[in-house]
Amino acid sequence: MNSVVITVGTTGAYATKADTPWIPTTPEEIAAEATAAYEAGASVVSVHLRDADQRPTADLDIARRAMDLIREQSPILIQLSTGVSPDATFEERLALVELRPRMATLSPCTMTFNQYEFRNPPDFVRRLAGRMRELGVKPELEIYDTGHVDAAIRLLDEGLLEAPLQFGIVMGVRGGMTAAPENLLHVVRSLPPGSVWQSIGIGKANFDFAAMAMTLGGNARTGLEDNLYLRRGELSPGNAPLVSRVADIARALDRPLATVEETEKILGLAPQA
Repeated sequence: MNSVVITVGTTGAYATKADTPWIPTTPEEIAAEATAAYEAGASVVSVHLRDADQRPTADLDIARRAMDLIREQSPILIQLSTGVSPDATFEERLALVELRPRMATLSPCTMTFNQYEFRNPPDFVRRLAGRMRELGVKPELEIYDTGHVDAAIRLLDEGLLEAPLQFGIVMGVRGGMTAAPENLLHVVRSLPPGSVWQSIGIGKANFDFAAMAMTLGGNARTGLEDNLYLRRGELSPGNAPLVSRVADIARALDRPLATVEETEKILGLAPQA
């Protein structure tokens, strides 16, 4: 089968060191975890940023520092989150793509995210998608429910996205799709032809949905952003052990791990500036 892209979400927006001492929050910690994950088999790192108090932030200086350190330490491809937090303004979220990461997340719809409202009104989404296209930043469309695919296709029809589309199918967030195999199959079948996709199983669903995605020919994401536990009752001592476990599943399924160069081709990334 084709090579599989493993993405690591090192930090996320919610867990703190009170939840697990291994969550990276400073640029230095995030870069070190990205490097360890790369060595374990990941070719993409999804980057969320934190301030000195461990709170999610869109601070551009912190973002630059994290990105520079990651690039210094390994060739892993950077995907910057534009979700940030419910407190981030639309302008702060838009400004992040001006740093020109190779990729950035793009959530096409507003939704309930656990106890929060994750706001993505149509005008903002169009502005973000258009600017990402101008800058050559590849969007990963974060799909939390089935109707989000239709919203992404409308952006494609409007010329704000360029095929082939790249999707992250998130399973198990309260307010979005439940982590059920039939939900994953339904979304995959509704994607435009030629799309590239990965599953993002939250919590205990992480490894199950990584295995299902790779069986179906898709890609997978893991990391402390999605799952704090290596196995039931055992906190993962960092991101690399989670990546190693998904890499082992990939090898068992005869899916070779994509190199960075292969990942660039699979995801259709613009040349590095």
